Amino acid sequence: MKFHIVIPARMASERLPGKPLLSVGPCSLIEAVYRRAMKSAAASVIIATDAEEICQATKGFNAEAVMTDSGHTSGSDRISECADIMGWPDDTLIVNLQGDEPLMPARCLDQVAELAALDPQADVASLYWPIRNAAEAKDSNVVKAVVAADGSALYFSRSLIPFPRGKSLANMVKDHAGWKRHIGLYAFRAGALRAFSAMPPSALESIEKLEQLRFLEAGKRIVMAKACAEIPAGVDTPEDLERVRALMQQGA
Repeated sequence: MKFHIVIPARMASERLPGKPLLSVGPCSLIEAVYRRAMKSAAASVIIATDAEEICQATKGFNAEAVMTDSGHTSGSDRISECADIMGWPDDTLIVNLQGDEPLMPARCLDQVAELAALDPQADVASLYWPIRNAAEAKDSNVVKAVVAADGSALYFSRSLIPFPRGKSLANMVKDHAGWKRHIGLYAFRAGALRAFSAMPPSALESIEKLEQLRFLEAGKRIVMAKACAEIPAGVDTPEDLERVRALMQQGA
């Protein structure tokens, strides 16, 4: 199984401007993500950015980077352009590793690539992790996934889904009744990614601000699996940055 990892990175984060170049201890956030990716079985790891500062910074840790259009509205669009720049054919497997996931286990990168490779009907593969408490289930920053018996995604939402009507959410979550935190780690075939970028943003995608809903609204199949290892949350806020710094100092 051959696959490539592309890390989309931009400076214009709403909650943490300049995020990729912020320090997480001995290195920048983007370097930490890159070094995690290099521990996987990927044939190559490429950083796709629209910022010259990021492109220059990658030279300091010998990473391959490509400059992409600043007008992209999603990481998937940016990766699609990267696939075109690299000249990858439609059957190329690409793993999208978000540029704010410095604690991603390398074996999860291999897992999601294999999940896509083993399901020729899947346009996308992704992972989830069981939600363990009611606060996490209700948190709008935690994206919930609803998955069918065959492993295909039914829906993703920032809302509390499924909704525990007439039942105690705390008790149901404690009993592992089915709430799943979606992990923003994807594997695509390049052709599916190009088709995604050719479609306009969908209505549900615009409402929830979740690009994976564009695939679902278009009738595409997203195959899901429980991650083979727990994946710590990424860096979205200043508090997340401090948490990750502490974990990295502990050798995470």
